[in-house]
Amino acid sequence: MTGWDIKPQGVQGQLKVVGGHAGELEKALNALMKDLMEAAQAAGTAVPGGTKAGSPVGPVAPGRRLGPVAASVVAPTATGPVAAALGEYVTARQAQLKSMSERIQAAVLGAATATNEYMEGDLDTAKQAQNAAKAVRLDLLKELRGTK
Repeated sequence: MTGWDIKPQGVQGQLKVVGGHAGELEKALNALMKDLMEAAQAAGTAVPGGTKAGSPVGPVAPGRRLGPVAASVVAPTATGPVAAALGEYVTARQAQLKSMSERIQAAVLGAATATNEYMEGDLDTAKQAQNAAKAVRLDLLKELRGTK
């Protein structure tokens, strides 16, 4: 650990760059989710019968109101085939998206915490922060940040 030679200004600059990219990623993922929801809603259903009073009949995408026929025969979470497929896609990717978010957060928190501790001369806590970032231990990183 005594071999560390951190340039805090360099770390700060890189954290700003990473933060900017993380913000762009967040915007892209939010747009993706919005577009998927709109696509699911626009896809309609496979239930014949049309609509009554402007409400869709049959299974619909999440977030839309069921028509009078569908409401009496299906659960409110039922979807048409395209909406269901899009929902399954999002569900299947949910763990990957969460992991990606947690890894970014751990990297940023770990680098910032380790650098701060290094500057204060606490190399043990700096090493703990570094290890917590590698292990994606957000709970430990938040605890380390809150102790000082």
